[in-house]
Amino acid sequence: MPAPPTAHVVAPATFDALARARGGAPAVAELLRGQLSKRLLLTVAVRRSLPADAGFDEACRRLDRMRRDAPEGWRATMLHPYLDEGLARALAEHAHGARPDLDWFGELVHGGPAALSGPHLLATECDGLVLRLRLADRGPFRTVHGHRPADPQTDDEVRHWQRLLDGAWQVLVRRHPWHAEAVAAGLSTLVPLRPAPGGTSVSSAARRAFGAVALSPPADPVLLALTLVHEFLHIQLGALLDLVPLHGPVSAARYHAPWRPDPRPLDALLQGTYAHLGVCDFWHTERDTDPPDPRAAREHATWHGYTRGAVDTLLGSGELLPAGRRFTEVMRRVLTRSEGDTGQP
Repeated sequence: MPAPPTAHVVAPATFDALARARGGAPAVAELLRGQLSKRLLLTVAVRRSLPADAGFDEACRRLDRMRRDAPEGWRATMLHPYLDEGLARALAEHAHGARPDLDWFGELVHGGPAALSGPHLLATECDGLVLRLRLADRGPFRTVHGHRPADPQTDDEVRHWQRLLDGAWQVLVRRHPWHAEAVAAGLSTLVPLRPAPGGTSVSSAARRAFGAVALSPPADPVLLALTLVHEFLHIQLGALLDLVPLHGPVSAARYHAPWRPDPRPLDALLQGTYAHLGVCDFWHTERDTDPPDPRAAREHATWHGYTRGAVDTLLGSGELLPAGRRFTEVMRRVLTRSEGDTGQP
């Protein structure tokens, strides 16, 4: 197993662009390099921790050969969304005296993402920008998203996802290109979920599942576009936190989140605030479409007020590190500029 690369440094301009939700493909490329390093470190840690008869060495040797002979396949394997979660669980189980089941790792290394997540692929293109995703309707670790995964998708259901994605991609590319570029660079997987009781749509991004957005089918392509923006910002912030600490250790303090009835720890409030910065941005732009989306003005006003209040709470918490304070102050400037009716935030 090759030595992991040296420490990553996020340039100030990249950091500020991420804080504005304007990092685009270059910032995502930096985050992806960080994810590759993290996953290499996890693989080395598991390999060193387990006994030789655990069956992990053989898959690692194959992965080493793949890195040399088939680098694109190696990259796809290392960036499978659930490799992070699976290896972290294996380390935790080993630390508690259990023998982790790593059959899934061998399946991934030998068969690629399809062996772990299913065969369905979605692809869409608009104005030359292509988005390719795996519709992961099977495999372990999907419950990490906190909702019930859907059953394996029928051909009709896969076609429905494709139609939704085609429409959402046109919305993103033509009206939100800064978000489209980031999503195309970093999103690899959609995980179908069952709706909540009563049929309410649900969505989720998991902290240890970079590149995956889990969701139940939204009502229309605009809402799918919004969900991709919202959840991919969660993904971006999680990957940034792997490289740059923004706050201290989780404390007992809890803070009001305007969009939830329950008080939240600071890390959860920061995640929610950043993702809702993207929601404000999305509806701000949708107000100016021709014709404007009838939901846009109301949704923008609601989420702008919520997000601005959450930013003030974060800045007053005393728990942000200097980098986190800078990140949050950039968010506040974005929201201040978007209070009027002209210009992009």
